[in-house]
Amino acid sequence: MPQSVRVTTSRGPVLGTWQDTTARFLGITYAQPPVGALRFAAPVPPEPWTEPLDATRYGPTAQRRPFTLDGPTTIPEPSIPGDGVLNLNVFTPDPTPGTGLPVLVWIHGGGYVAGSAASPWYDGAAFARDGIVLVSLGYRLGIQGFLHLDDAPDNRGVLDWIAALTWVRDNIDAFGGDPGKVTVAGQSAGGGAAQTLMATPSAHGLFRAAISQSGAVRAPQHRRDALADSTRLTERTGVPASAAALRDLTDTELLALQDASTKPGAGLTLAPFADGELIPAPVPDAFADGTAAPVPLLLGFTQREFYPPPGTTPTPVRAGVVAAMLASHGLSPEALAAYAALSARVDPEYRLGQALTDAIFRGPSLALAESRAHHELPTWLYHFTWGSAAHCVEIPFTFDLLNAERVTAATGPQPPQSLADAMHGAWVSFIRDLDPGPQWPRYTNKRRTTMTWDAVPEALDDPLSAERRVWTMP
Repeated sequence: MPQSVRVTTSRGPVLGTWQDTTARFLGITYAQPPVGALRFAAPVPPEPWTEPLDATRYGPTAQRRPFTLDGPTTIPEPSIPGDGVLNLNVFTPDPTPGTGLPVLVWIHGGGYVAGSAASPWYDGAAFARDGIVLVSLGYRLGIQGFLHLDDAPDNRGVLDWIAALTWVRDNIDAFGGDPGKVTVAGQSAGGGAAQTLMATPSAHGLFRAAISQSGAVRAPQHRRDALADSTRLTERTGVPASAAALRDLTDTELLALQDASTKPGAGLTLAPFADGELIPAPVPDAFADGTAAPVPLLLGFTQREFYPPPGTTPTPVRAGVVAAMLASHGLSPEALAAYAALSARVDPEYRLGQALTDAIFRGPSLALAESRAHHELPTWLYHFTWGSAAHCVEIPFTFDLLNAERVTAATGPQPPQSLADAMHGAWVSFIRDLDPGPQWPRYTNKRRTTMTWDAVPEALDDPLSAERRVWTMP
């Protein structure tokens, strides 16, 4: 039977459990439930409590409708009902104040409209085993988190991330963590969250390093684009884009509005945007002009993020469809011509999937790495090429959780433990030492070293030179 373990936070005591060598505290409230007048408000700290909070099971999730498992991700992401979705989980090997362990704060993906911190793929046992405290958090999604409303603060989901990081700063010592040794990290939308927080001045100082795995940010992400989304919702549904009009709708009604107002093929729309205040400028601009936080950054992507799932029959698309999608992500005519030459070696039925991979993940990450190299900031770039190399498949390797639920559905049978050992070890070294180790040199504008994660990992100099030139053309 698991043993109980108690920790006292700034708001009150919490009661978790020991499982093997990890103390788990699940569903800890970091802000009041976003309901009623708080549904579209900035997060508000919870009221203090005196009786121990039951932290033995995952708390409610903002996700009410997950991605289907036969879609672009096979991550098991449970939806848990309840109002108190602004909660987090702590996994620690030593919940003793003053222990001073480094901390990893994990932000889940899901396109900013789905995802769950309760996924078994985000279990922190392996990090705790290696002396890292892991915190995973929930945040408001979709309309509640990111739609511009005239009578509510913008980027409410970003405010949730900052509130959770503030909780970590104020409380993680009680769980054995060092608030001065926090790395913020995530995959897909969570990787985009790490990038966004680096471009958000009010978040600076809450973390000392960042990890962006297949980071995805909205493009374009100017305020005018967010205003256009709000206008489209009203035009298509007749419902005003205001907190007053949306506050009392059910979750099902909000999801129906979300579906009706989403522009097909527009990519990430309900996502963080440059509102001019909380987020002063688009993420790529902040990295290019050096205003993003100059902390060490580890980032990368998989080789085939959005290829059709294995076992499906892909549908060929016209070259014009691919070109239009790439142009919407900012490629110049010259870059489009260069990209067309590159994609000629990809089978026609896979060209759209590869173009999505490049437009959303590889291209922007290569451009960020170039911006960081220009400013001579500590940066490490990776390219995951093992197996299917599909979206999300690297997560169980970095978390060293190859035995977790549905992992082999994503990886195929017998994923190599040696690759998990190498990747997880590099992540631990980066979180602990701000450097993944001598086997993985920094990305600089002289060598552009990129760690290629395959059955035999190898650090290669500029292996994506052709792709890099496309995405950094003026």
